Amino acid sequence: MLIINVKDNESIDKALKRCKKKFEKTGVLRELRSRTAFQKPSVKRRTEVIKATYKERMYGNHTEQ
Repeated sequence: MLIINVKDNESIDKALKRCKKKFEKTGVLRELRSRTAFQKPSVKRRTEVIKATYKERMYGNHTEQ
């Protein structure tokens, strides 16, 4: 359960924005979407490996000369 303390003289918009940020960080919606359809473990692993190689290529420690 998310608890958002609204401070004095704080607009509702700011409090709502903080609430949305906290909700995003918990990952509830992401978890819900992943549970809607079953994904085989082999497919999960494959996508994780593909993502990891992409990240390594983009942000990895590569030396180009």
